[in-house]
Amino acid sequence: MGLGDDLMITGFVEREHEKYPDKQIVIGNLNDNLIFDSIVYLNNPKITHSSNLDKNKPVHFINYNDLNRFYINYKECSDYNLVWRTDFKLIPGKIYFSKKEVKDADNILNKAYDYWFKNNSKKPVGTIFFESYSTKGDQDFYSNKMINKNWGEENWRNLINKLKNKYLIIQSVHKEAMRVNGTFYANNEFDFRTACALMNRCNLFLGNEGAFGHAAAALNKKGVVYFGGWISPQSTGYDIHENIYYKDNESPCGAVGYICNHCKKARINISVNYLEDKINQIFQENII
Repeated sequence: MGLGDDLMITGFVEREHEKYPDKQIVIGNLNDNLIFDSIVYLNNPKITHSSNLDKNKPVHFINYNDLNRFYINYKECSDYNLVWRTDFKLIPGKIYFSKKEVKDADNILNKAYDYWFKNNSKKPVGTIFFESYSTKGDQDFYSNKMINKNWGEENWRNLINKLKNKYLIIQSVHKEAMRVNGTFYANNEFDFRTACALMNRCNLFLGNEGAFGHAAAALNKKGVVYFGGWISPQSTGYDIHENIYYKDNESPCGAVGYICNHCKKARINISVNYLEDKINQIFQENII
């Protein structure tokens, strides 16, 4: 599972904690009696780290793992396509930052503003946290999946070029990322949690469906999130976001392990101007 999965379950944890306030809540594979300690769960007062379990207190085990994710219809899946469930409502999760993470994020944001005012005399209309590259891109199986999910490098670059003189756009920095001209790109990599703390200081998230979209929802941030035709917003989307979905008879395809022509059609049919208009509309409505 990925960090997006870890974020999604934290919303469910909030509800379970209300039911079982006196129990230690853990997440993992119940069949294997294996507890997962994700970085997403750090500082979360409602999730117990495996190293802090008290054997004298009751435990509530949430069985959530690669073979038991609530948004996948496992009975209908094949080796080539995932099939999604839509018979539920996704609850925004929670992420709790340390003081250091907040401080590091603020330092990056200050540098981003320095970058902006070196190139512009007016204040930006707003700040956008941007992420279009997955850290899983170097894995063969995931590489094909991530290509299918992604709006495409050319589209993102063209969109940023249209936005760069109006908005301060801060790009996530990690080993798989490629700098997009027109964004602030920090000199050093920063981890996922610091990136989320930085997003929390921005007005809007822009990127593909995935972990950062779930983080944006957890932080109650507006977002313009590309779903394409790979997965439906009914499965992993939030009402607070503008979910960009390709409505087609083959959507959502869930194509994995191969490059999907249907997903290519989605990238072609969803225009740069369309996303630009959605972003401008969010800022113009002053609802951020």
